[in-house]
Amino acid sequence: MAGKRLITVFGATGAQGGSVANIFLNDPKLKPDWTVRAVTRDVTKDSAKKLRDAGAEVVAADLNDKSTLISALQGAAAVFAVTNYWEKMDAALEVQQGKNLVDAAKETNVQQFIWSSLLNINKLSKGALPNVHHFDSKADVEEYARAVGIPATFFMPGFYMSNIPGGTFRRSPPNNAFTFSLPVSPSAQIPMFDSADTGKYIKAAVLHRDELLGKRLLSATEYLTVAQVVEAFRKAFPEAGKDATFYSVPPQQFKQILMEKQGWPDFVAQEFLENMLLLEQFGYYGGASLDETHRLVEDKLTTWGEHLRASKKWGEELK
Repeated sequence: MAGKRLITVFGATGAQGGSVANIFLNDPKLKPDWTVRAVTRDVTKDSAKKLRDAGAEVVAADLNDKSTLISALQGAAAVFAVTNYWEKMDAALEVQQGKNLVDAAKETNVQQFIWSSLLNINKLSKGALPNVHHFDSKADVEEYARAVGIPATFFMPGFYMSNIPGGTFRRSPPNNAFTFSLPVSPSAQIPMFDSADTGKYIKAAVLHRDELLGKRLLSATEYLTVAQVVEAFRKAFPEAGKDATFYSVPPQQFKQILMEKQGWPDFVAQEFLENMLLLEQFGYYGGASLDETHRLVEDKLTTWGEHLRASKKWGEELK
C-alpha cells in the first residue's frame, strides 16, 4: 500500500460515486496507484459491506457537518464530490453542502477536487429559465470552488439514460404502444449519459489532472436527437418498439401531465419542464462539443442502444 495515492469518493453507494469507487478498485491502470476511501452515511448497509469486501476503506460522513468531511478527506490526493438535490429539493441546502466540501478540501490540501457540477441555466438563458435549480445550485458550488482557488476539475454529467423510461417514455393507450412525449421538436438534442460510465470520466480526470485543472469535463457518450432516441429503441426492441412514436407536447400541457399523471407538485413540474425546454432553446451544455472529452476518455462509453438492452428498468417496462 506504501506510495499509493488516496481518492475519497462521496456517494460511494450511489450511481455516480459507486461507479467511481468501482473503477479505482478494479481498473488495471488505477488499482496499482490508488486506494479508495468510500464515504456513505450508513456504513452498515450491504452496499457499504460490498465496497469494504472489494478493498475500500468505508467511512461515514455528513455533508452538513464539515468536521466529518475534514476527517474523510485527511490524506486524500483526490476527491470525487457529489450531492443529491432531489433528496430534499432544497437548492440552498445543496449549495451549503457543496461549500462545506470545498472548504474541507481546501483545509486538507486536496490536490484535485472533482466536483459533479452542471451549468447555471438561469445565467445561460439570461433569466428565461429561472427554475432549473438542480443545475444552478451545483453551478454555484463550482463558482465558489473557483473563487476559493482550490485545484479543481468539474465533471458535468449529461442527461441520464436511466431517467427516460417510465415517465415521459412509456406505454400509452389505446394500443399500448410506447410513446416519448416532450415539449420540444424531434430535432432537439440530448447528451446521453449512462451513470455507470461515471468512473471512466473520473479516470480520465485524474490521468489528465494537470490538463483538466480548472476545466469542465462534459460527460456524455453522444448527442442524440429525440427522434434518434426513439429510433434506437425500435432497433433494440423490434417487437415491443415497432410502433414507438415521439410526440411534441405544448409546454403547459406537458407540465399538467406531470402534475396529474406523475403526481408532482407544481414547483417540481415547472423545474422539469424548464429542464426539457433547455435542450432545444439553449442546449444542455450551451451547444458545446463533446470532442475534447472523447479525446481524453480512453474507455469505451455506453451507447443508448447498449443501455437499453442491459437495463433492468427497461426490462420492467417491457413486461
